[in-house]
Amino acid sequence: MEIFPAIDLKDGKVVRLTQGDYNCVDVYSENPVDIALSFAKKGAKNLHVVDLDGARDGKLSNFTTIKDIAEKAKMFIEVGGGIRDEERVNRYLEIGVGRVILGTVAATDFAFLERMVAAYGEKIAVGVDAKDEKIAVNGWTKVTGLDSVKFCKKLENAGVKTIIYTDISKDGAMQGTNMEIYKRLQSGVACNFIASGGISSLKEIRELLQLGVYGAIVGKAIYQGALKLEEVLSICRQNG
Repeated sequence: MEIFPAIDLKDGKVVRLTQGDYNCVDVYSENPVDIALSFAKKGAKNLHVVDLDGARDGKLSNFTTIKDIAEKAKMFIEVGGGIRDEERVNRYLEIGVGRVILGTVAATDFAFLERMVAAYGEKIAVGVDAKDEKIAVNGWTKVTGLDSVKFCKKLENAGVKTIIYTDISKDGAMQGTNMEIYKRLQSGVACNFIASGGISSLKEIRELLQLGVYGAIVGKAIYQGALKLEEVLSICRQNG
């Protein structure tokens, strides 16, 4: 299983939100590059980066910071937040980002998503952010009526290879992830799933491994010390 330590960016700083609430922000560092390099030093080969400002306002608010991370960290980086047209997809790929995550636009303009998958293949992933299994958009500020599990199946049929599925109610809450939803997704949708939201124990890492989940994002738990990144990576290496 691939591990993606997370760097969420707001105003150029490394932060974590609780349950997607922009008014509930913990700031962990003012130097995102240092954080990325620290993850790499501990053995991480992947990085999950989200432009929170971009997710909410639809602009590339932290592009320069992400470019700096890509140039210096030399990791496989997936980036999401505010990517809603092909120009932005290209700009990220040109600076060395390995995978671009489409979120809001995937839910609101499915034809655009299909074009991007046709053009860029596995370099396009989709972020499915759900509250009570309904998809949320615009930086989680608006919940739609779209069923998240059915939408994942639709993404599979459109050729999407990688889906980052986040249960918003679990994200940043340090109370565990929604293991049941990953069991359902693994059995019903033939995509590579990256589990996201609330992962806070080695027990959960082992459960996700047993489920055969492709990847997991670890965020607040490593910033607050509930998980040690080295231990998480070691467990995944031991289990192939």
